[in-house]
Amino acid sequence: MSNTSIHFTKGHGTGNDFVLIDDAEAALDITPGYVQWLADRHLGIGGDGIIRIVRSRALDDPAAARAAADGAEWFMDYSNADGSVAEMCGNGVRVFAHYLYAHGLATTETLRVGTRDGVKIVRRVDIAYPGDDADWFSVDMGTWTISDEAGRHDGTDSLVRVSGLEVPRPALTVDMGNPHAVVALAELSELSELDLYHAPSVDPVPSDGINVEFIVPGQLDEEHGSVTMRVHERGVGETQSCGTGACAAALAARLWAGSGAPDVWRVDVPGGTLQVRVDGERVHLAGPAELVADGTVAFR
Repeated sequence: MSNTSIHFTKGHGTGNDFVLIDDAEAALDITPGYVQWLADRHLGIGGDGIIRIVRSRALDDPAAARAAADGAEWFMDYSNADGSVAEMCGNGVRVFAHYLYAHGLATTETLRVGTRDGVKIVRRVDIAYPGDDADWFSVDMGTWTISDEAGRHDGTDSLVRVSGLEVPRPALTVDMGNPHAVVALAELSELSELDLYHAPSVDPVPSDGINVEFIVPGQLDEEHGSVTMRVHERGVGETQSCGTGACAAALAARLWAGSGAPDVWRVDVPGGTLQVRVDGERVHLAGPAELVADGTVAFR
């Protein structure tokens, strides 16, 4: 690649931060090594992931072709900080949508965004919690599944070991297009004492890695549950937030709560607050999205 510069935007959703590159016609060869450099917080721009903004028809990828056929003009080409490609990012897709609206690339009330987990429907919403004045977006995250019938029946299907807990804890696997293992803790003090610098150990070992959420469930009232969460994302490490992880956390807490559990959950993460709404076999994620900086970066 020849030495040149490209434009980037930095954005985040509840502290889950991304470097966005507008490459509408898929002209750039963005390699895993370049992703790693961009995401490096010391040597590059820094972020939990890299989002390439590209037209679905322009990207040579089966998922993008399916998105184009399903009416999604734009595709979120998302990579984790380690250069690995991810199926979906709930915080990232809101930031992606905010970028399109802010730059006049989308004007409709609802927006169809192509991802490797299918087309997601995004819309602006007025939901916000006290002290949060950012623009909020809601995403139809699609269908979700519990690992298997045994997991749904027993509420657990694996064991997780992590520094800060003396013994392994049971976890439930929830598939949100990417895999999550959710562990319930009894007290906020347990949650705060976890060391998530190193990846938790999950047994049985997932073949493609897994995100691990540690949560303290609660209930605000008859119609609203609450979850406080920390997360270790595969390919990244501990992050301030994880959108699909927030959905998985709420779904697991709802299952564990049993019959009559709320369908709407407030999820508090280190970077802010999200809302998860369960609608049968579909789940909706709402939260803030912010664009915080623009600049140019070397592309070589």
